[in-house]
Amino acid sequence: MDIQAKKYHLIEWITKIRDNQLLDRLLKLAEDADWWDEISQAERDSIEEGLKDLSENRVYDHSEVRKLYEKYL
Repeated sequence: MDIQAKKYHLIEWITKIRDNQLLDRLLKLAEDADWWDEISQAERDSIEEGLKDLSENRVYDHSEVRKLYEKYL
């Protein structure tokens, strides 16, 4: 079963649930999902590096970046 079929199957199942407590638990599970846990270590490292650059004021404004890279755009 591909991912789209799995999603459809879950949606179909959820629409038939009559147990309010189960729905509350499913909502809590959905709210607790953290995108940080879903990304790769390389992506986390890149974000951390960007935050470090920001805190150390190693940033460029949009117009500076456009000037540097306009030949590629």
